[in-house]
Parts: sequence; C-alpha cells; structure tokens
Amino acid sequence: MSGNRLADETSPYLLQHKDNPVHWRAWGPAALAEARDLDRPILLSVGYAACHWCHVMAHESFEDDATAAVMNELFVNIKVDREERPDVDAIYMAALHALGEPGGWPLTMFLAPDGRPFWGGTYFPKTARYGKPAFQTALKEIAKVYRENPAKILQNAESITSGLRQKAAVSAPILLDDTTIANIGMRLLSITDPEHGGIRGAPKFPQWSFLWLLWRTGIRYSLEPCQQAVVKALTHICQGGIYDHIGGGFARYSVDERWLAPHFEKMLYDNALLIDLMSEVWRETQSPLLKARVAETVGWLLREMVAEGGGFAASLDADSEGEEGKFYVWSAAEIGSVLGGADAEVFCGFYDVQRQGNWEGHSILNRLHSLEWLGPEVEQRLAGMRAKLLAARGSRVRPGWDDKVLGDWNGLMIAALAHAARTFGRPDWLAAAERAFGFVIQHMVVEGRLRHSARAGRADAPATASDHANLIAGALRLYQVTSKASYLAKAEQLAAMLDTHYWMEAGGGYAFSADDTPDLIARLVHAHDDATPNANGVMVSNLMTLFVLTGSEAYASRAQAVLDRFGGEIAGNLFAHTGLIGAACDVIAPQQIVVVGGSEPQEVDRMQAALSTVSAPGAVQQAIADLSGVAPGSPLAGKSPVAGKATAYVCIGPQCSAPVTEPEELAPLIRSLRLTARMADADRA
Repeated sequence: MSGNRLADETSPYLLQHKDNPVHWRAWGPAALAEARDLDRPILLSVGYAACHWCHVMAHESFEDDATAAVMNELFVNIKVDREERPDVDAIYMAALHALGEPGGWPLTMFLAPDGRPFWGGTYFPKTARYGKPAFQTALKEIAKVYRENPAKILQNAESITSGLRQKAAVSAPILLDDTTIANIGMRLLSITDPEHGGIRGAPKFPQWSFLWLLWRTGIRYSLEPCQQAVVKALTHICQGGIYDHIGGGFARYSVDERWLAPHFEKMLYDNALLIDLMSEVWRETQSPLLKARVAETVGWLLREMVAEGGGFAASLDADSEGEEGKFYVWSAAEIGSVLGGADAEVFCGFYDVQRQGNWEGHSILNRLHSLEWLGPEVEQRLAGMRAKLLAARGSRVRPGWDDKVLGDWNGLMIAALAHAARTFGRPDWLAAAERAFGFVIQHMVVEGRLRHSARAGRADAPATASDHANLIAGALRLYQVTSKASYLAKAEQLAAMLDTHYWMEAGGGYAFSADDTPDLIARLVHAHDDATPNANGVMVSNLMTLFVLTGSEAYASRAQAVLDRFGGEIAGNLFAHTGLIGAACDVIAPQQIVVVGGSEPQEVDRMQAALSTVSAPGAVQQAIADLSGVAPGSPLAGKSPVAGKATAYVCIGPQCSAPVTEPEELAPLIRSLRLTARMADADRA
C-alpha cells in the first residue's frame, strides 16, 4: 500500500509527520507484514515530539520530495514515537550500541523484513557533513547491499539479535551491605563537579538516580560530603539557565558545564524527579530556594501540563517558530520595554541579561553569578517583575505541546506531588495527584491490563515494567498521605500484574516488556538507570514498602531476588545502577514512621510539621487514627497512642522507638535512629 498512513494515529510526534511525502507506517504487525510481503528492508525512524534534531532531520529529508522518493522506492518506512513505544526504542537503541555507535535521537535503524536490525545511526544530514554520509547516499548503499548480498545482511541481523537476547557477561555479585553502600557513596563523589555540581563535564543532566543515591548515603551514614554534593548540584540547577525563571519548570539538560544553556525541551519526568528530590532535601536543609523552586515548578505543571481529564502531558518542545529556545530567551531591550528603566536595570543585573547576550546573541535568564537566596523583600520584588515578564511572554508563539499521557511518567509525577503536598502542606497538590491517578486507572486500564500511553480517547500501546513500577510507587505514596485503602489495593493489583507478565522465571528480574507483547524481537532484562530510574530498582523499594504495610514476606523475598539477580551487573558498573543500590537500603533496614491517634487534629498537624523538618528517604510515613490494622508481625503491633495524644513511633527493621508525644522530640529521634550503620562509620574512622 502506498501513501502516508499516520493520519489516524494519536501520537503528536507521528502526527507531525502525517503530511510528509514519505510513505510512513506506524509500528505494528501490519507494517512488518508489508515488509515481508514486499521483501524490502525496513527503515525505522524513532524520535519524539520535543526533539530538536528530529525536527532538523524531518525538515531536511522527510519533507523533501527527492529523499522521500528514494525511501519509498527502496524501503518500508516505519515511524515510532519513542515515548509511546519505549519498548521498541529500547531494543533498537541497544542494537545501535551493539554496533559500537553512540545513542541519541532521531534513531535511524535499518531492519530485515522480520524486524531484526542490521545497521543504523542517529541523525543523518541531507548532504555529507559532520563525518556522516548524505542520507540519500546511505539509503542507496544499504538497499544495494540488501539486494546483492542478502545473506550478509541476514547474518549481521542474526548476530545482533542474538546478542540482544543473551544475558551479558557479568562480574562476581556484590554484597550490598551498609559498609559497601557507604563506601560506594564516597567513591562516587570523585566524579562530581566540585565547582558547578552534578557530574563533571558537559553536557550536564540532572541524573536523579545518582543524586538520590548520594543523598541516601549522606543521610543514612552521616556523610556530610555526599549531602553537600547534592545541595550544590540542586543549587546550581535551580539558579542556572536550565531552570525557567519566568514560567517555572526545568529543561531536560544543559549543553555546557555551568548549567547555563539548556536544551530547551521540558519533559514531565525530569520535573517530577526534581520536585521529589528537592522536597526531600528541603526537609533536611529548610532551604528557601528549594521551597520556592518546588512551588514554582508545580505551578508550571498545573498551569501548562494538565491534559484533558486530569492526567499530566508528556512534554513541551524545545523549538518554536523553527528556532530552539526562541520562546524562552530575552534581550535587554525586550525586558526594558516590559519593566521600564529602573526595574529593568535591577532585573538585568540579577538575571545576567547582557546587551550582547550571554548565549548566541540572546540572554538566558540565570542567577549563577550570585547563587544565594536574597531574602523575602528582594525576592518578592523580583517575583513581581517575573510575573510581568510571564504575561508578556504569553504573546509569543508557544512551543509544541505533547499532550499524550504516559503511565510511567505520570507515576513519577503522582509520587512527587504526593510527597511535596505532605511536605509543604498543600492539599491542592495532593488533589492534582489523585486526579491524575484516577485518570490513569479509569482510562489506561483496558480489559484488565494497564496501557502505556493515552491520547484522544485511545490507549493502545502496551505497558512496560516502568509503567507498573512507577504507578505502584505513586499509589503507595498516595496511600501513605491519605490512608485510603483503595490506593494500597491498587498497588497490590499492579504488583500482581507485573509479577504475572514481566517476571523472568529463568534468572529472575523484571523484563522491560510483557510476555505477551507480540511485535518485539527480544525482551530486555536489565537494571541500569537511564534518564529515569529503572523499574527493577523502583520495584525493590515498592516491594519493601508493600512488605512493611502488609506483612507479606513474599514481597520482601521478591525484593531480595531482584538484588540477587543483578548483583553481578552492579559490581561491573556502579554508576549505571545507582537506583538499585539506593533501593538496597530499604532491604537492609526497612523504615517506618507513624503518627497515631490524637483527639485534636492540630496535634497531628504539629507532628506532621515536625516530621517535615528531617529527611527520612525511603521511610514509610503515615498518620493514622489507630494501629488496629497494622500488618501481622509488624513491630507496631501492640503499640497505642499515649494518653490519647498524637504519638509518633519510629521503626527501623524489627524494632520501634519508644513513643514520642512532643513534636520537638521527633526530629532528633529520627536523626539518631536513621544512622543504622555504626560499623560502616567505624570502618571509615
């Protein structure tokens, strides 16, 4: 069948290409069958709506009639939204790495008609440059080899595919005890940037899993350098150009080492993870900067990223009017026209606005030259100026909005919002998290099975392990904040679904795709983190939370089985598995903090406020009316409120503290009990 067949898709990225002269098909059995029937190789192009270089390749090649004619004559052309089908993207990105090529998007892969990859790359220019051949030249050469030497092509495809299906060689398993994890935290400090924070060099990504492990080890083992490394990174991220100082929210990464010049796309997952981390670090530091950035980012989320029905949209594009960052950058003259002379001079001084610009002739707003919080009077004055600039920016052509709702990214944001709502006392944030969770459960569970993506009334893409894991985390956070039994029940249902369709009985661990996803050539099983935390690491923490809440030993056994499965991979690459290493802390010593009883609501509120002044990463935290429903065998069994007052218990492993009824005593108690590894401290002394 000729012609472009993307018009009936729901993905905004695929719809961007529906008018291309390329005869695009969406990924699926029909497209693969067409390739087999025609005996043509497949050109697979993977990207996403907010991807700048995807737009560049589209304008240069996919909108060009001559290039499209070559593609249509020689290949079956398949377009994939990596956010809609992350399982497809993961397989072919792994294949590209197997070819020795660096990853990135657009991903351009060449497949045999049965879907097995034999060659590929990322961006191909229209004319030869950047050390890459012209796209048309590459197309013709690949098609020629396929016609003249198909055996070589198929041999290469089989070799790559076999490699994807085989378990990689691993090192001897690592024992993740307190001493080992504390030492890992200190070792990882060597790759941090002592001046700008984050990982050394450029480009700079927030690297949540890495920062989360540093924070967990810093808190758990009282390692001040680890804590300060996280604070430094967050301070520079919050004051850098990677943060949108006018509208709130964080861009995906910075192209330079100072966090100044972002790649301007805004992704839901980055903002969810940063909200979560900033909320936890604020509990320990009480930093007004972090508190402000959480509030501003949630403000952006609720203003610009709520899709129809209450779920959260995936992303905002980097480009507008064909230029990256045009929506976000300023000139001194523009600011002067909005604020007037005196205020403009003050604002430009604080936000590094230069007449010649600080980035490609424009100014990216930032406060990197003066990182400190300036106090309520100055900050309120600057906030008023920013509000005027936000109103003025509203008249600009907005970047593209990808409003599909993704299960895994929504799970991350639901968990983060629930955490921030409890930490900062914001019931409106909690309500938004509950609405988003309700949308996913109502619209993205089809015939009893979770789906990955929803848009325009359709939820077709199969769910991944990350969809389940992150939504379980969101449900468990909502349960801890609201005590609504339905959230715990839903977490258990999703965990059962994950075990049924994703657990690998041969070897263990959760596969990325389900056992009944028919259009994939391989099931990937790994625990390394990408831009988002790996499902296996998330599930270790989830399973231990379920164990604490239900008392079921099966959950704790499954968590340990995940650690056992990936012990060798962790030993071979610590940095890639920081999420799983951090989650191991929950297996070593599960923590629970419960505020129970209290005839006066304000008593509970005071206890909750005290709890929000101390970091307790990984701890199950609840305020409940009584302890009659605690899990069998729980260390809380038999405990009760003292004299009818709101009473707190802090439990580490199988033991609970003495009851605490005075709010000012709670934070010191948590600080003393969270240091669970005296042996690790002694070993380092």
